Amino acid sequence: MKRIKVIISIGILCIVVTSCGLYDKYESNPTIPADVLGINTVDTLGANIPAPLSWREFFTDPLLQQLIEWALTRNTDVNSTRIAIEQSEISLQMAKKSILPSLFFSPSGTIASFNGNTSETYNVPLQANWDMGQIGSYTNKKRASEAVLLQAKAREDAVRANLVSAVAQQYCLLQLLDRQLEILTQTDSLWGASLEAQKVLWDNGKVYSTAVNQLESSCMSVKTQMVDVKRNIRSVENALCRLLAMSPQHIDRNPWGSFEIPQLVSEGISAQMLQHRPDIRLADHAMEEAFYNMQVARSAFYPGISLSGTAGWTNSAGGAVINPGKILLSVVGSLTQPIFARGQLKGNLEIAKLNQENLRNKYVQTVIDAGNEVNEALADCQAAREKYGYYHRQVEVLLDAYNGTHELMDNGKASYLEVLTAQESLLSAQISEATNMYDAARGLIALYIALGGATR
Repeated sequence: MKRIKVIISIGILCIVVTSCGLYDKYESNPTIPADVLGINTVDTLGANIPAPLSWREFFTDPLLQQLIEWALTRNTDVNSTRIAIEQSEISLQMAKKSILPSLFFSPSGTIASFNGNTSETYNVPLQANWDMGQIGSYTNKKRASEAVLLQAKAREDAVRANLVSAVAQQYCLLQLLDRQLEILTQTDSLWGASLEAQKVLWDNGKVYSTAVNQLESSCMSVKTQMVDVKRNIRSVENALCRLLAMSPQHIDRNPWGSFEIPQLVSEGISAQMLQHRPDIRLADHAMEEAFYNMQVARSAFYPGISLSGTAGWTNSAGGAVINPGKILLSVVGSLTQPIFARGQLKGNLEIAKLNQENLRNKYVQTVIDAGNEVNEALADCQAAREKYGYYHRQVEVLLDAYNGTHELMDNGKASYLEVLTAQESLLSAQISEATNMYDAARGLIALYIALGGATR
């Protein structure tokens, strides 16, 4: 008996020693190259900023902040990601408990009659099964489940960040449309006054009907644009209400304001900030899951251990019926060592290794894409900022030109065509100036997403 115990102990020791590599932990090494942001942003690389920037640092409008808070609380997509996290947490708890034995209570009884003799037998057993599986499989499956949970949390962060971005974009679009409507309303008033003046001149025979018709056509064009803008405002408000999971209604907003890049960003962006991005974290945790799945595939080459036992009360012992009953105990242990599995074990391991390599390549590409997005967002913000002064000056010049041309026409020194040209040029420049401000806001929103989109 002692020799058997010694042999079993030596065998278990050998298994443990040879399977030590199965318990290695995944070492996260999300290296971000210092030049990942591109050559155009070398000057912005400066102080290391380990913490992600809050969305409140990007979007300082109080009404916009209130809408974002409502969206993060009410949006159905965010609630769906929360449910997915809870499901992953339950799966993790199941994985942690999978190593525990299972217990079953299964009483049974039999009544038999033969040649006038009746016998009654019963069993009241408590059965226990403990399947420990392959060596190392439990630990790696549990760690893989933890990686899946982390991926679910990264997906939730991505959904929340995209929601913040969508709300901010719709809000800024509403402000742009409000500004366009304001410009068109002012234009309609000015052009309407010009039209009335031209009608007076026509009544007095000083201008041809052609001038009146052209001016009236331009006024009608502005009025149709006003109708389109009002319709677009209603459409954007409805879209924003959908994001907020509320019925269609008017959205309160402030007049158009300026969007400035946060000071910490303008002082310098560290490439390490990209580690806060949900997609990069997701790619890293996907590699972690693949690593542990590969370990599970490796563990299939090692022995599997299972134990089972029964303890209970019975009055049937073998072929004899004993009254009163006696206690029955039984224990069975088994160890299974795979020898030949038709190439499945080796094939599964190779597939797991290839999957891990593929995810590593995807991680590298995700980092490259992230750096490109930061570079593009910064370029958009800088371009919009540079163009703002030009557009503003252009509007001032064209406004002076319009006023001057209108005075010349009133004095008979300019034609109505010159006035029409000045009016249309001024309107186009005003719309372009407002659109450029919207482009700057979109660049800032894109920069918020590119730098991680923190929502906590």
